[in-house]
Formats: sequence, C-alpha cells, structure tokens
Amino acid sequence: MLVCKMAVPTIIAMVTTALYNVVDAAFIGRLSTGGTAGIGISFAYMTFIQALGFYFGHGSGNHISRALGAKNIASASVVATVGFITPFLLGTLAALVCLPNLSWLSRLLGAPESVVPYANDYLRYIVVATPFMMSALTLNNQLRLQGNAHFGMVGIVSGAILNIVLDPLFIFTFDMGVSGASLATAISQFFAWTLLFCGTFRPESVHIRLRDFKPSWKVYYEIFRGGLPSLFRQVFNCAAAVSLNYCAVLYAAPGQEDSAVAAFAVVTRIMMFAFSVVLGFSQGFQPVCGYNYGAGKYDRVRESWLFASSVGTAFLLVISAVGFIFAPQIVELFRAEDPTLIEIGAVTLRWQCAAFPLVALFTTTGMLFQNIRMTGPATLLSVCRNGLFFLPALLLLPLWFGLTGVQMAQAVADLLTFLLCIPYAIWINRKLKNFNNC
Repeated sequence: MLVCKMAVPTIIAMVTTALYNVVDAAFIGRLSTGGTAGIGISFAYMTFIQALGFYFGHGSGNHISRALGAKNIASASVVATVGFITPFLLGTLAALVCLPNLSWLSRLLGAPESVVPYANDYLRYIVVATPFMMSALTLNNQLRLQGNAHFGMVGIVSGAILNIVLDPLFIFTFDMGVSGASLATAISQFFAWTLLFCGTFRPESVHIRLRDFKPSWKVYYEIFRGGLPSLFRQVFNCAAAVSLNYCAVLYAAPGQEDSAVAAFAVVTRIMMFAFSVVLGFSQGFQPVCGYNYGAGKYDRVRESWLFASSVGTAFLLVISAVGFIFAPQIVELFRAEDPTLIEIGAVTLRWQCAAFPLVALFTTTGMLFQNIRMTGPATLLSVCRNGLFFLPALLLLPLWFGLTGVQMAQAVADLLTFLLCIPYAIWINRKLKNFNNC
C-alpha cells in the first residue's frame, strides 16, 4: 500500500532521530545521575524548538501537498520559502536571547540547583544550533508532505548517525562530558540541515528561492491553519516537560530529586523511541491523505487512515507488553549505578505502557483532521494528551498519591484522550463515506 511506501522512510528518520536521544542519555548515564537529569531538563527547550519547527513544517507542508494535488506550483513555492526562512529567523532570535542567560533558562525549565551546571553544559551548543534545528524540522516535513520522504530520511538519518559516532568521541575521548553530547548534537543537526536544504534543489522538490520569500498575512494564515494543531501539541509538550521537571523535584523524597528528574528523563526517551515508529507511520499517511483529499478521492483518505490506525495500535500493543514486563531491566541500561533512579523509572515506565496502545488512534485521527483542514477537532485532539488532560492530572494526582501520582499522570491523560477521540473517529468515518457517495 502507498501508506507503507511513504511511511518506511519517515519511520526510519523518526526512529533514528529518537535513537540518538536515547544514545545521548545512555552515554551521559555512564557519567552521573546529575548529567542524566541535565539532559532531561534540556529536553524542555528542545520541545520549544520542535514546536516552531513542526508548526511551520506542517503548516507549510500541508498547503504544499494540497497545492501539488491541485497543480498550483507557484503557491507551493511561495509557502515553502516563507515556511523555511521564518523559523530560521525566529531560531536566531531565540539563540541570541538564551545564550547569555543559560542559568536562568535552566532554572526556568525546572532544574534544581544541583543540576543547573549540567543543564547549562547541555543547553549551550543546543542553543547555538537553534536556527538550524528549527528550520531542519521544517524542511524535513516539507519534503515529506510533498512526497519526497526518502530524501528527508537521508538528511535526518545521516545527521543522527553522525551524532551517534561523535557522542563517545566528544564525551569520553575528548573528556568533554555533558558538553560533548551537546556539541555532537549541534554538529549533526547542522549537517542534517545542509543535506535537507540541498534536497530542495532536486528536480522533484518544491524549490526554496529567496525571490519567493513573500511574507504576507495570506501566506501566514495558510501556515497557521495547517500548522496550528502541531503548534498547540508541541507547546503543550514543552509545558508538560517543564511541569514534569518541577513535579519530580517537588514530590521526590529529600535527597532523591536528581534521581527523580533523571528517571523521568530516561522514561521520556524510551517512550519517544517507541512512539517514533507510530508517529513515522502516521506521518507517512499524511501526504497520501492530503494529496487524495485535494484530488477528491475520499475513499482512499478513509482507507489509509483506518490502515494507519490499525497498524499503529497493533505495534504499540506488542511494545507496551515488552516494556511493562522488562521495565527495570530497560531503565537499568541507562544508569545501573543508581537504584533509586531504576526504581522510580521502572514504575513510571509500567504506568505509561499500560495505556500506550491507545495513543495510535488519536494520533492518526488528529493528523487526518489536520490534513483535511478541520482545524478545530485537530487542535483539540492535539492538545489533550500533554495539555488539556495531562497538565491537570499532573497537578491533581500528586496531591493524593504523591510521586506515584506524577508517575501515573501520562497514562490517565492517554486514556481520557482516547475516550474523547472515539466519537470524533466515528463521525469522520461516516463523513468520508458520505463524501464518497456524493
């Protein structure tokens, strides 16, 4: 099926990207618990980068896929150029503001004082690379949504492989510690950005040309409509990451704050790695959805959505079972020297695995709504998991259950999001059937 063909390169790109986040945590875990906590704190800043990168990437990319389906190449070129240059400029501004204020930024993201030096070390080079990381995410999504997922995969995977190679060299050989992991990530992201940018000059790609940089309210409104669900989703991901850091410190036993923050950082990377497969498969469905919807082939839109949801759910059932059974052994791979980290991490991982299979349906359904420009339900579903349901759960459950409440918050949010998604899924299924019968 076409969804599988489009999904394979995207899955490879997503898994490889998630893998180097896992590798970063594994290498730093060999140094100290504080270092692992530091990269956990830094993750919140990276979700900020992802928020704008995915917003402009999905917003411009969704328009590009529909414009190509309607044979409107000129509109696709303008939106692609504006969608790429704008996040690069915003990333540059963010770097200029944050670089002189790293300690303030680390504390803002939830770092306890003992972790601030480690967080600073990891943030330093990541902040410098912000414009390239942000616009690389945009480019990857633009290439994917115009049907050039294979080249997008090459750019992302090449950068990730370089990161995995440079990590031990900088961390251990050059004795740079946490800063070495950060520098390796920054270099690899710049390398990936270069390859992705070169990919826009391929004959089959929509070209990025400076003369097509024609920012206007109309162009930004198109990006806004297509990218708003992604922006909300990623903004709430950022808020969730920061809130999780604060709650881990607040509800951990005295003297265990660093271990708690590190444990949640480890589990977050494990779940990201598993989720990257489903996300990659769902993103492989997006260009198929956008193109066929633009061409009026609603039966293909419906079939590809149901297929992506079913495959994602089946995969997560298997992964969740493995994660639940072997939770202590999996967490131990990251920091075997800290039994407190392993204990907290294993309980957290089991809670998240309990509801993880439910994620596939509302992920693919949200992407369906996003691609067919039903912004309201797409935005609602995108903000539930880490916003509408997660943040209240994170604030309320610990009041009754302490640290266990923090550990179970994500599972509760996933269950509630799934229940909310069901009526929307039934409704859009019937609507697509009716479209096809018209």
